[in-house]
Amino acid sequence: MRERIIAGNWKMHKTSAEAVSFIKGLTPCLADVSDAIFLAVPFTTVEAAAKAAEGTKVVVGAQNMCDAASGAFTGEVSAEMLKAAGAHFVIVGHSERRHLFGETDALVNRKVLRAVEEGLRPLLCVGETLLQREEGLAQETLEQQLCASLAQVTPDLLSRVILAYEPVWAIGTGRTATPDMAQQAHQHLRHVIEEHWGSGAAAKTSILYGGSVKSSNAAALMAESDIDGLLVGGASLEVDSFSQIIHYHSLVSGS
Repeated sequence: MRERIIAGNWKMHKTSAEAVSFIKGLTPCLADVSDAIFLAVPFTTVEAAAKAAEGTKVVVGAQNMCDAASGAFTGEVSAEMLKAAGAHFVIVGHSERRHLFGETDALVNRKVLRAVEEGLRPLLCVGETLLQREEGLAQETLEQQLCASLAQVTPDLLSRVILAYEPVWAIGTGRTATPDMAQQAHQHLRHVIEEHWGSGAAAKTSILYGGSVKSSNAAALMAESDIDGLLVGGASLEVDSFSQIIHYHSLVSGS
């Protein structure tokens, strides 16, 4: 069975004290949860959040990293630094990094390789813009991003990678891909993995959906066969709303 993951991405929100308070508030809500719970926190809160998460079901990670191991890169943070602070995973290739900061597939690929080499799990994001979707280029865009971002990644290394499909047109817009639209994209990504890395890798790779995830759509998204988890933005900033999404099974049963 593929690993099922509910991941929160706090983006540029929360101080260390706020992160500790959040984790303390969330922990009692996780007693009956079998899915992995990830939190991608700002650089400045990684260490405090990781310490607060010790002994809990919360896995702390970062939202970005440098592709270099070390050097004269003012303002950058290395994988080694993140690991030393307590991070277990790192988001790479998020649409905001690609579109606001100009990160290319080649740079994302270097970050993936660096993360794996340094023992961090990369959570690799791919997704199409609204224009690409309207022009019928969604699947082509996803395949191009995936293959370029995972260049030189062997099937064995791919076992360390988590994927996330996040349609750019649904990030922070309130618009969400329907469960069927999301399933089609996830199914296509799994087919691309099978073509390039084999059926074994395709069967084992977890693919999360990200894009205006909230409690009202979490259960329907998670019911799709190729959706293995959720990458949650704004709704992960409050314990109550994130907990509701984590307990998507209850939303299905209405309990």
